[in-house]
Amino acid sequence: MRKTTATPADMARHVGGIPAQPGRGESVSLVEAALPPSHPGSGAEADPEQVIAGAGPVGRSGERPTVRLRDAGPDEQPRYAPEWLELREPADAAARSMELLDPLRIRLANLPGRSGLAIHDLGCGTGSMGRWLAPRLDGAQHWILHDRDPYLLHFAAVASPRAAADGSRVTVETRRGDVARLTPDALLGASLVTASALLDVLTREEVETLAAACAGAGCPALLTLSVAGRVELSDPDPLDDEIAAAFNDHQRRGGLLGPDAVAVAGEAFADQGATVKVHPSVWQLGPENVGLTAQWLRGWVGAAVEERPELAERAEAYLAARLAACAAGELRATVHHSDLLALARPTGGAG
Repeated sequence: MRKTTATPADMARHVGGIPAQPGRGESVSLVEAALPPSHPGSGAEADPEQVIAGAGPVGRSGERPTVRLRDAGPDEQPRYAPEWLELREPADAAARSMELLDPLRIRLANLPGRSGLAIHDLGCGTGSMGRWLAPRLDGAQHWILHDRDPYLLHFAAVASPRAAADGSRVTVETRRGDVARLTPDALLGASLVTASALLDVLTREEVETLAAACAGAGCPALLTLSVAGRVELSDPDPLDDEIAAAFNDHQRRGGLLGPDAVAVAGEAFADQGATVKVHPSVWQLGPENVGLTAQWLRGWVGAAVEERPELAERAEAYLAARLAACAAGELRATVHHSDLLALARPTGGAG
């Protein structure tokens, strides 16, 4: 349910300055205290020059970077490292749109026949969406956390908030798997569906399935931090636009929506009778985000080179210069995302 974001080993051969993907045992778990002792990434030291497993948008050869609307197979490996999710959480929290919360609160307050909220968080990762949203909503909440990775589910449950904005109780349960085929029945009783960084790794068919499921259940959806395909860097470089275009093409591979996701999702939810609201959610990265910016840069450039290998030689020098500026605290990056709120017609009453 998450982006396939590991950098492939052959990237190091294509671009000497873009390191190969470390194995899960090669990256230190920054949230090790909250993870089971058997976590395969625990106990190792991270190389700051390596891409954290799960950081950046590049997939392993032959692997499709998208949610699969089925249960994960027993041998299917997790795709996001908790290190990456923890690293990006502050930037995600700062970026999510506050402007969409008031219409969401109004809809939730007027849902018919509900006592407390049942919130399904799709691809919950380490639970950052719940930590951001639950304390901003009133009333008792029960969060159903969906993810394929049992270690991330464990962390999400342990680190979940315990109180709503008005002090009401927040409880959680976890469900392993990639949201086995979404239907209105699967969301029976849902008050809200949430997700972060999900829409851009779906196909049109998968987005339409999600929209139909939410409409059938009569529940709104708050889908945040979908890539918008626009990046602005301080001290502009002629290669910026080429890297961005190649990255966007990479995001669209295999029929995935990438930067077109929010527009497609807006149409899909509107076709189901939902009222759709979209608002920017922008990462503003500066000297206080050096670690995140460096990891994002490696993944961003790596994806571009994977898509257009002819960029490799120039991209190596470009990345080295950008990373040097980042380390010196001189680089600022604006990475555009969008948040989407879809207010489906409630079932069982007017809305």
